[in-house]
Amino acid sequence: MELGPKRAAVMSKEEGMDQQPSRPTWSRQIEFTLAGIGCAVGLGNVWRFPYLCYRSGGGAFLVPYLLMLVVLGIPLLYMELSVGQYTRRGPVHALATVCPLLKGVGMASVAISFIMCTYYNIVITWALYYLFNSFQSPLPWQSCNNTWNTPNCTDHATNSSYSSTASQEFFKYRMLGQTSGVEETGTLRWELFLILILAWILIYLCIFKGVKSTGKVVYFTALFPYVILIALLINNVQLPGASDGIAFFIVPEWDKLRSVEVWVNAAAQIFNSIGIGFGSLLAMSSYNSFNNNILKDTLFISITNSLTSILAGFVIFSAFGYMSHLQGIPVSQLAVDGPGLVFIVYPQAFASMPVSQLWAVLFFFMLLCLGLDSEFAMVEVMVTSFLDEFYQHLVRIFKRKELFVLAVCCVALLLGIPCVMQVGIYVFQLMDHYTAIVSIMFLAFFEILAICWSYGVKRLSSNVKEMTGKKPNIFFRLCWLIVDPVLITVILIFSIIQFKPARYGDYVFPPWAQGVGWVIALASIIWIPLGAIHTLWVLPGSLMKKLKLSIKPYALNDTKGGAGEPSVSVISSSIKLPEKSQFETHF
Repeated sequence: MELGPKRAAVMSKEEGMDQQPSRPTWSRQIEFTLAGIGCAVGLGNVWRFPYLCYRSGGGAFLVPYLLMLVVLGIPLLYMELSVGQYTRRGPVHALATVCPLLKGVGMASVAISFIMCTYYNIVITWALYYLFNSFQSPLPWQSCNNTWNTPNCTDHATNSSYSSTASQEFFKYRMLGQTSGVEETGTLRWELFLILILAWILIYLCIFKGVKSTGKVVYFTALFPYVILIALLINNVQLPGASDGIAFFIVPEWDKLRSVEVWVNAAAQIFNSIGIGFGSLLAMSSYNSFNNNILKDTLFISITNSLTSILAGFVIFSAFGYMSHLQGIPVSQLAVDGPGLVFIVYPQAFASMPVSQLWAVLFFFMLLCLGLDSEFAMVEVMVTSFLDEFYQHLVRIFKRKELFVLAVCCVALLLGIPCVMQVGIYVFQLMDHYTAIVSIMFLAFFEILAICWSYGVKRLSSNVKEMTGKKPNIFFRLCWLIVDPVLITVILIFSIIQFKPARYGDYVFPPWAQGVGWVIALASIIWIPLGAIHTLWVLPGSLMKKLKLSIKPYALNDTKGGAGEPSVSVISSSIKLPEKSQFETHF
C-alpha cells in the first residue's frame, strides 16, 4: 500500500516508538463499495421514501429530493469517507484527530449506532416472522377465519375506522399481541424472542471475521434485493389500477413545493438514508487502502442509494394503484403510514395477487437482506471503535476478536428484549422517534462543525490530494464550507420548531414515557459536551491555551509538543498497541 509523503513521514516516526499493527483491508475494493451500498440502502428506501413521497405530493417530492442529493448527500458522504480512509480509524479516533474539542461527536455516533442496532434488529425479526408465515396457504393475513381475529375484522380492504382488515389484525394481534399502551407491558412474545435470537446469529455470522467475512456476505445481501425489486415491479405493473399509482408517483403536485416541510423532509431523507452521522460508512472506509479513489465510491454509493429509492417507489406505488382499484377510492385517500406500509398495506396487496405466497416470500426475504446490511454496519461501528480504543484490554479479556463480537451481539440482544414483549411496538416507536429524529440531527450539526469548519476545508482537501493525487473540485469545497453547514443548521432549527411528541397511530405517549425518550436521546448527545470537557481537562496550560489547542488537529496526540503537531501519530490518541505478531495471533 502506497503512502503519501506526509503520511509516510508520520508513520516512520511511529515505528521508532511502537510497532503499529497493520490494519486489515477489504480483500477487493468492490467489497467496500457493495458494503457501502448495503449500509446506505436499507428498509428506509422501501417504506420511508415512498411514505414521504405519498405525503408530499408524489412527484413533487422528487424535485427537492434530487437537489438535496447533489448539494447535501454526495458532498457529506465524500467528506466522511475521506476522513475515515485518511485516519484509518473509527469515528471516535477520527473525530478526536480532526477536532479534539468535538471528539465527543465520534463517541455519540458510536452510542447512537449501538442504540439503533438494538431496536433496528426488531424490524428484521418481524420480516423473518412474516417470511416464515408466507409459506402457508392461504396466507394467514388473507382472511378473518383465525383465532386472533375480532368481530370487526373484514376480508376486504377498507378505510373505515370501525373495522380493521385481516392484515392489520395479523400484525397487531397475531404477531405483536399488542397491548393498549406503554403502561401495560404484557408478557414476552416467545416466538418473536426466538426469532430475535436467530436474527442476531445471522448478524454475528456476517461480521465475526471482520471485513473479510463482511466482504463476502455483501456480494449477496447487497445485490439480491435488486433482483426481487425488479421482479416485483414486473409483476405489479400488470395489475389493474397500477398505472394510477405510478402516475401519482411521477406527476408532481407543484403546490406542495411551497411547503418548507417538504424541503426539510427531502433533506432529512437523503441524510438518514445515506447515513451521515451514524459513523457506519466512516468506520467501513477506515479499512480501505490508503490510495483508494474515494470520489468514485462516493458517487456510486449515493447515486445507487437514490436510484434504489426511486425503484422502490415504482414498486410500492404500483401496489398502491392496485389497492385503490380494489377499494374503489383515489390513491390519495389510502391509509398509509411508516411500518404499516411494509407489514400491513403491502401484505394486504399480496393476499389478492396471483401466486401470493411466492411474492410474499420474495418480498420479506428482500427486507431481510436490506435489514441485515444496515444492521451489521451499525454493529461494526461499535466493534471498530472499541478495538481502536481498548485493544490491549480486549486482548486480555476476550483473547480473540470473534469472542468480543459475540459479547457485543449478546448485550444488544438482551437490550432488545423489551421490543419483543407485548408492549414492544410502543418501545420501538419511542426509541426510533427520539434516536433517528432527535439525536441524529444534533450529531450531524456538530460533525460538520468539527470537520468543515474546525479541521477546515483546506486541510481536508490536502488529505484527499495526498491519498488520490487530486484535490476535490470547487463544487465540493464550496458545499463543505458554506452550503452544507447552512442546510444542516436550517434542518436542525426546523426539526426543533416542528418537533412533535412521540405517538403510535392515535396513541400519544404519556409525559413519563416522553421523558424516557429524552433520556434515550441524551444517551448519545451527552457524549458531545462530555468529550469537550475531557479534552479541556487533559490539555496543558491555561483555559485560553486549552481552548486554542482543542480546535487544532492532532492536539491530543502530543500534549508535550508544539501547537498540536502530529509528532506521535496522526491516527492514535496515545494508544500503545501490541506488536504485529501478537496482533496477528489474537485478532
